[in-house]
Amino acid sequence: MSSLSAASLDHARALLRQFPLIDGHNDLPWVVHSTKTAGMSLKNYDLSRLHAETDTDTPRLIKGQVAAQFFAAFVPTLADKPGRMTLELIDMIRQIPEAWPESYAFATSAAEIKRAFRSGKIAVLATVEGGTGLENSLAPLRVWHAAGVRLMTLCHNETLDWVDSATDAPRHEGLTKFGEAVVLELNRLGIIVDLAHTAPRVMHRVLDISRAPVLFSHNNATTLCDHPRNAPDDVLDRIRAKKSVIMATFVPDFISQKARDWARPLKDNYGKSSFLENQEARVAAHIAEAGPQPKATISELCDHIEYLTSRTGLNHIGIGSDYFGGTTPEGLEDVSKFPYLIAALIDRGWSDQALEKLCGGNILRLMKSVERMGEVLRATEAPRTGRIEDYDL
Repeated sequence: MSSLSAASLDHARALLRQFPLIDGHNDLPWVVHSTKTAGMSLKNYDLSRLHAETDTDTPRLIKGQVAAQFFAAFVPTLADKPGRMTLELIDMIRQIPEAWPESYAFATSAAEIKRAFRSGKIAVLATVEGGTGLENSLAPLRVWHAAGVRLMTLCHNETLDWVDSATDAPRHEGLTKFGEAVVLELNRLGIIVDLAHTAPRVMHRVLDISRAPVLFSHNNATTLCDHPRNAPDDVLDRIRAKKSVIMATFVPDFISQKARDWARPLKDNYGKSSFLENQEARVAAHIAEAGPQPKATISELCDHIEYLTSRTGLNHIGIGSDYFGGTTPEGLEDVSKFPYLIAALIDRGWSDQALEKLCGGNILRLMKSVERMGEVLRATEAPRTGRIEDYDL
């Protein structure tokens, strides 16, 4: 933070008034869903006021010059009634522009993001994070699309009946036939296929079969930090040919190898917290023995962005913060801090044209491509229907 030049920060803020900053992943709906006093109401939660206890609210989104935000309907893999919970969270995302139409506009396309930016509003986009809400049926995909969902992350931290997670034991050598049907139906609907959280074999299989470009909405580079949630080089090297995009994320364990190594004793073999009853005591004991966890930094995140660019090319990178009320890198504590990341890249010599692509140009291009492919496929293909037993014996 202190090493950033004032001129670069001013330059960053000026740029973000000229072109849109689009963040690919934020879990605010889950934060609100978990706030019992809110009763799943954004009005009760009052997004319009500062929420110092977490990282996302309207005042700080405005200060951070966020033009468009992909909000995730995240449902834990083992949630009771996951289909119902998914709908509750999609509804919560829809509540944002309904409650504050002066600040937000709901968007389902690249054109609508641009329209919102021109009108000075923050575009709200709905995504589903984790396919557990399908409950092994293809029908919800069309219902979600009708509700405005335009991106689906196939799984979360656990392997499902049809797709292997990066942070769980594999069961399917990647993707089952039902999983392939999910991907192909997402293509037909014009919904972006998001490969964050998936195992590398899933990444490769989807890159093989998808008729549209795909997205990695919140991943960093495995080469710089060996967390299994990051993307390996052999996947990164395929992104350019697929005209896809990978969005660098702010999760400290995915940025800093030192932070990742510090946390290993508190995680399972796949990098997930073990969630034992004595987890708080274990963390306290670990801090007493090893000291506090090393901080991830903006500089280290810039290293990931530049490494991703070196593997994929400048047309295939973006930003997917994954703000969720958890730990954050030093200098990127909340959504008001996006200009500081842009300023750090300016200090490294990034041009205005390159930053426009990173901030939003690349994801807008990907969205247009997915939209066009969906229009073509809906005109030529019938919907894929059925349940997992109709595809996987």
